Formats: sequence, structure tokens, C-alpha cells
Amino acid sequence: MIIRSAVKRSAYFDSVTLMLAQREVRAQPGVEEAGMVLATEANRALLREAGLLTPEAEAAGPDDLVVSVRADSEDAAAAALAFAERTLTQRREVAASGGAYRPRTISAARRILPGATLAAISVPGRYAGTVAREALSEGLHVFLFSDNVSLETEVALKAMASARGLLLMGPDCGTAHLGGVGLGFANQIRRGRVGLVAAAGTGLQEVASLIHRAGGGVSHAIGTGGRDISEAVGGAAMLRGVAALAADPGTAVIVLIAKPPHPAVARRLLGAAQAAGKPVVLAFVGARAASSGAVVGAETLEDAAAAAVRLAGEGAVEAAPSQTLPAQEAGRLLPGQQFLRGLFSGGTLCAEAQALLHPPLGRIFSNAPLRHEDRVDGTAAARGHTVLDLGADEFTQGRLHPMIDPSLRLQRLAQEAADPDVGVLLLDVVLGFAADRDPAGTLAPVVAEARQRALDQGRYLCVVGSLCGTDEDPQDLHAQEAALLEAGMVLEGSNARAARLAGRVLVGRGARHDGEADDAAAPLLEVDPEAITLPDPGEIPRLLSTPPQVINVGLELFAESLAAQSVPVIQLDWRPPAGGKKHLQDLLERLEA
Repeated sequence: MIIRSAVKRSAYFDSVTLMLAQREVRAQPGVEEAGMVLATEANRALLREAGLLTPEAEAAGPDDLVVSVRADSEDAAAAALAFAERTLTQRREVAASGGAYRPRTISAARRILPGATLAAISVPGRYAGTVAREALSEGLHVFLFSDNVSLETEVALKAMASARGLLLMGPDCGTAHLGGVGLGFANQIRRGRVGLVAAAGTGLQEVASLIHRAGGGVSHAIGTGGRDISEAVGGAAMLRGVAALAADPGTAVIVLIAKPPHPAVARRLLGAAQAAGKPVVLAFVGARAASSGAVVGAETLEDAAAAAVRLAGEGAVEAAPSQTLPAQEAGRLLPGQQFLRGLFSGGTLCAEAQALLHPPLGRIFSNAPLRHEDRVDGTAAARGHTVLDLGADEFTQGRLHPMIDPSLRLQRLAQEAADPDVGVLLLDVVLGFAADRDPAGTLAPVVAEARQRALDQGRYLCVVGSLCGTDEDPQDLHAQEAALLEAGMVLEGSNARAARLAGRVLVGRGARHDGEADDAAAPLLEVDPEAITLPDPGEIPRLLSTPPQVINVGLELFAESLAAQSVPVIQLDWRPPAGGKKHLQDLLERLEA
């Protein structure tokens, strides 16, 4: 086999464009494998693991595009690299010439779409702050999907937004629902009387989907980005979100969703909950807030959804009985199959699984741990019980989120399934706008093959999971369920129930049982609330009063999902300033300072 690479210096292409082009290159005659990624450290490690890392690729920088192929001859490799070059050039030309005119700046976009109220930004993190500042300067609210944005930049952007009465959701904000419109990774949710504010993307999706499936509905769902609850950011976006929903006449109940906040931020959030004048449900994944008056603490995301629909009087979450007995699954495992491996595309779902698995199984290692001492390198070989967030920054820098491109998770699934010490795999499957159009179609064959390979080796593999989504999502919830069940996957109705079932299977196998109850409650978070006056929501109530009109900067997939929801949207023809050359960008920033 021949391995060859081409490096395009400081080249920017939409990540979806790279994924589609990579698939076309992989299908060329004589090509066994292909990779098309920005040469970040994590992506070079992936190329190395796939046997595609050449000296040229190793020497490339994080802004350089690497195209690597493994082919059966020099001619085939050269032809594939030439094909890749033509494909990328053609896609850029089509984007530039086809369809509506695409402006290069947000100010130009506003002249074309004067009713624009929000900018959706999903450019690489090092550029995202500059784009977000431009949007705020133009009077636009911001949905900042980009990750790998510095904490200093986040603090400055949220201060700027607050001063202008605007809402900045993010960075690393995966989802939101405003005025009936889903942004980012959003499920199709019925409108209703429950408002959500979440520093947790898939936590928001899980709660909103469970509310919908129970017959309730969501008025608005405001994402904040996971670091909003840190001491440095201080809950800035969450507090303004609570204020906006408290003032919203269509919201009867508010749900706050996050990992346990910094203690100082927790005091402010509890104070805000008590000052909201409406029932507030607190879902702090990994801990349970104490209930007091109109404030209700929930242990799990499912508990939060159930409490919200009960308080709103819109429906009822009923826990369907499990169709699988843990003892039956445990009895099929060999004595040595004592470990669990969780592979999550959703960070909040990963955190909730850790919290629920710790009581029955003990220490749970993770690249996104609830306890600092349990942190491991997510790209390294797993050990013991390991639960990974494959949507964490180290995996998404320069590549698509696993909800869009599941290839990394599928590779890791096959790797973990081959470990003879592993008895249970735990997965989430997230549906909705902008997500993989057929996640079961790609996941089910890999699950079936992994289980069959284990059987061929004389062992059983239990694969447990849950679907986060609704019957109105574009992927067809019931068809997804059927495909995964056919592959032998055990499905539960929520992430919490899937995690508990997975833990009980291994306890039944004797993996660990030290006297702790396997359904032990999360630790109670008791914080004296800070007396607080809710901040001025500024222009946020006006944003919530009508569906947004959006300027999209970055992933065209998000513009497509907005158009599918009949939202006025304009796509920017965005490219990195100074051709992506860092030394020129630094010079420009100094000149503008």
C-alpha cells in the first residue's frame, strides 16, 4: 500500500464540505482509506491511528488542510489527491456562483436581511470572538456554536452583550429554541408553557424531548454554553435567561439545566430561581438541588422533565417498564467481562451517566469527569470503567461534531467491543435538525458486527442505549428504534434509565458491589441562596416574542435546518481574515486595537 499526502497551507473549508469530499475521495478506484482534516494535534493523532500520517502531514500546522490517501499504487494515490483538489475547488466555485448572493460581512448581510435579529456563528474557535463582536456591534443577538474559544473572550463577549441588552448564547452552545425555531442541534418540539435555560446542550435536548413525548411543550429554550456556570463567567447568560423567561407571559415553569455550578454561581442561580415568581426546576447533573417552596430539585434529566410537565399541567412523564431484565443480560457475560465503556456524543448525557454509574460500579474514568481525579486522556486506550464525551473540544477541533459525523465514534466502538474485558457498551443516539440524517443507519451495522464478532470469540456483548428525540424529528424516531433493536441494542426510554440498566447488568455479573445501593441518589446540593434582583433582560423579551431572522456564519448545515423551518436566513461567504495566516492576523489585531 502507498500512503501520500497533500498539504494546503492556511486553507479554510466548511467542515461538512470536507466530510462529503472525503467520502468521495475514499470511493475512488484503488483507494483503501482517505482523510481530509485540519492538521490539529488531535487530527494528526487520528491520521496516525488510521495509518495516514505522512511526514508532510506531521509537519503541517493547525490551520493547514491535510489530504491523505492510502492506495494500492502510486498512480491511484496521485489520481485520488488530484481528484480531491478538483473536488474542493469545484465545491468552492459552486458555493460562490450558485444560488443567492452571499455577503462577506455581517453589516452587508443586514442590508440584505434588515429584519435580522440573531447571528448563528460556527466558525473555528480562534476566529469566533471577532465574528461575535461584529454581530453584537450590529445589534444582533448571538448563538455561538463555536468551541475552543478562550475563557477571557467569553467573559468579554458576555459583558459586551449585557451592556447592549443583547443575548449571547455560548461559546460551545449546541442548541436553543427561540420563538418556536430550533437553532443548532435542535429537536422538533411542541410549543408549550415550559421554558428552559441550559448550560448543557444535550441536557436541554433530553429534557425538551421528554417534555414533548409526555404531551407537554416548550415556550423557549436558551442555551448558555457549559462554562457559563464557572466562577469566571458567573452565570451571566443563565441569570439573564431566567430574567427573560420570568418576564415571558407564555412561560409558566422554568427549568435550569447544568452540571453542578461553582458554589458562588449556585447561590446566585438559587436566588434567581426564588426571585423568578414562577415555579423553577433545578436539574444540576451530578447533584440534586434542595427543594424549597416554588423551587424543585431534580436528580435526573428525566425527573426534571416530569416535574416540569406536572407543574405546567400539560402532561405526565410515565416511566415505561424496562423490557430487559438485568439478570438476563448479566447471565450471558463471561466472568472476566467486568468493565463498561460509554461512548457519548452528548456531553451532558455523558455526565449524567457517570453520576448514575458511580454508586453501583465505583470509579468511572472520563475525559470529561465529574471528579478531577477521574480524568483520563480521551484519545488514549481506555481502562476500567470509562465513559467518554466524544463531542469534547479535543475531538472537535478541526473536525465535525460526532452528531454530524459519527465516524470517530464508530471506530472507537469497534475498538472497545474488541476488548475481552468489556461486558457492556453504553451509547446515546441524538436526533434532530443538523444531526446525522440517519444515525441508526450508520450505527446499527457496526453494533451488529461487534456483537457477532464477540459471539464468534465465545463471549456476549451487551449494548445499551437511549434515543434523544421526538416523533416529529426528521430522522423518524420509530424507524431509528426499530433499526437499533434489530441490531441487538437494548434501548431504554431515557439516558438515565439506560445508564442505570447498564450498571445493574455489571453488578449482576459481580463487577462490584460494596454495599452502596445501585440506585443511590445523587448528592444533595444545599446552598444558601443569594438575595438577588433579576437583571434587566434588555432586548431579550423582544427576541422571544417572534421567530428570529438569522445571519448564519459558518456551517451551512445550520442555514439549511433554519430554511427547513421556514426561517428567513442568509448565509455569509465567510473566510478567515488574512488568508488564515496567523502572523498577519496578529498584525491586523494590533492595528485595530
